[in-house]
Formats: sequence, structure tokens, C-alpha cells
Amino acid sequence: MKTEERKQIAIESRKRGYSCSQAVTCAFKDRYGIDESTLLKISEGFGGGIAGTKGVCGAVTAMVLLAGLENADGNTEKVTSKQDTYKIGSGFMDAFEEKNGSVICSKLKGLDGGEMLRSCNGCIEDAIEIVSKFIGEE
Repeated sequence: MKTEERKQIAIESRKRGYSCSQAVTCAFKDRYGIDESTLLKISEGFGGGIAGTKGVCGAVTAMVLLAGLENADGNTEKVTSKQDTYKIGSGFMDAFEEKNGSVICSKLKGLDGGEMLRSCNGCIEDAIEIVSKFIGEE
């Protein structure tokens, strides 16, 4: 799927009430063979800057969740992929922060008394671009 299609899916999902985390995660449902209802449940607690705390942006946490879906080996006997997944996830976070000046919801939205750095829809679009680039979609 093309990046622009994923962005459209995510923005439409947001209009239906999905959190930023849910919108980003569900925009990639076709890639991981996980139904949308399950992805909604998995990502629900990460909205509003992690559980509504205005901490790490939901779009950013969705990227980290997707890093695990993309890279984790799923080996229940001995996990061997964790460090690589951390590297991918932190790379996503670095790219997002470089583009937007923060990964913190309250700073991005200007709720800390500063100016708004990025809208929720903008954060969603940026997260999708970063993940799409990593997986080779454009």
C-alpha cells in the first residue's frame, strides 16, 4: 500500500474517534495480518500521550508498537530480537523528534504554555511516513 493511502485511512479513522495511536496502528493492519478490532484493543491505552497523560505522543507509541510487529521474532522460548526492535523504535522516535521538535504530546500540542509544534493529524501523517519509509513503501 502507498504511504498516502495509509495517511488517508488513518485520518478517516481519527474522524471516527480513533486515538492517534489507534489511527497509525490500524493504518498498517494489512501488513501484519491482525484484524482492526484487535489492533484497536492493543493500541487503545497509548492514546492521549499514553493513557491520556499527555506524555509520549500516541502516534509515536504506535511507531514503536509497529517496530515490534515488524521485527520481533515471536520466539517464546528465547527472545533474540529485542535489541534490534529497540534500535528500530528509537530510530523512529529520533526521526519524529527531529522533524517536530519533541515526542511529547503536551509539547507538540502547545499545552505546556509554548506554541503548538504539530497537530494530531500532522503527527499521525509524520508517523506513517517514518514507518512507511522504513518498510520500503513510498
